[in-house]
Amino acid sequence: MSALNKCHNVADLRLRAKRRLPAPMFHYIDGGADDEWTLRRNTSAFDEYQLVPNYLRNIEHVDLGVNVLGAQLDLPFFLAPTGMSRLFNHEKEPAACRAAHKYGTLYSLSTLATTSLEDVAACSEGPRMFQIYILKDRELTREFVQRCKAASYNALCLTVDTPLAGNRERDLYNGMTMPPKITPRNFFSYGTSLHWLFHLLRDPDFKLANVAHRVDALGKGAMGLIDYVNSQFDRTVTWDDVAWLVDQWDGPFVIKGLQSVADVRRANEVGASAVMVSNHGGRQLDGVPAPVDCIPALRDAIGNDLELIVDGGIRRGTHIIKALALGANACSIGRPYLYGLASGGQAGVERALELLQGELARSMALLGCASVKELDSDHLARVR
Repeated sequence: MSALNKCHNVADLRLRAKRRLPAPMFHYIDGGADDEWTLRRNTSAFDEYQLVPNYLRNIEHVDLGVNVLGAQLDLPFFLAPTGMSRLFNHEKEPAACRAAHKYGTLYSLSTLATTSLEDVAACSEGPRMFQIYILKDRELTREFVQRCKAASYNALCLTVDTPLAGNRERDLYNGMTMPPKITPRNFFSYGTSLHWLFHLLRDPDFKLANVAHRVDALGKGAMGLIDYVNSQFDRTVTWDDVAWLVDQWDGPFVIKGLQSVADVRRANEVGASAVMVSNHGGRQLDGVPAPVDCIPALRDAIGNDLELIVDGGIRRGTHIIKALALGANACSIGRPYLYGLASGGQAGVERALELLQGELARSMALLGCASVKELDSDHLARVR
């Protein structure tokens, strides 16, 4: 049995990633802001919902497929945008993209990726979404739109919850910089991560491939990621800018980072087609609600006018079931697939997807549902 096959759940992949990565890289994936209350709450909130099964149903075939963001997916979850995959494995973003395509789901590429959006598009024919930040260089935003159209991206996703970086104290304690910098304080951690260190020496290129030609702040040397975000991200972005971007794209458009009814209604007014209900994995404002807890109120307020995607805290197939039953159209995963990427490149991402797919199909059958389309609030009860 291979080492990856000995990982039987996302928690196992997390432990393997922790063993293989230098501490700054692992804690960058794993950490949150301030006291990390929101980080923990994102997952623990699922425990407040019980599943209510119905038996004596024909569940010989279980259909996990959904139509979301204008694409038909084989799974009701997809890979969320996450920055700088080169930090975690030398196979980088293409490994995750190819794994997503193999499992019939969508891959999201971040503005802060270490592979260009064109190179990612060339590595897979599967559905793709590009996640955009509006940087101080506004012309770069126009360029992104045109490049995504030319590379046939299916959807565009604007992240709005990062006008400045959250207080990610683990990054401060561990000396997390981009590109990575080995110091006396973290030398032992790097020195014991031999697989990662070998590929660092073999390929030390960590540039932010989609922005380096215009915003090469990292070319001056290693920089703390909090410092980079605070120096490059535009704090003047408003709903008028969102409306302009929706018009420029003219396709499936997602706003990522909303949680309030007022903001989701405004997203509908400016022409968005979907909202990723997200708190940035607990990495921005600590003390905000878990995304799964937001769904009932948002669905009641917006009806079926927008697709709602739960982004954050998912570690089990049953978490996906609960989110869908509460009214989400789909879910997205970030940390689970990054743990897989750190554990074994593309094969590790495939293992993460395989585990969640298996848990989801098995739990659906045990719940008495032959299709995710059957899931609704009747399949849930609140823990009292």
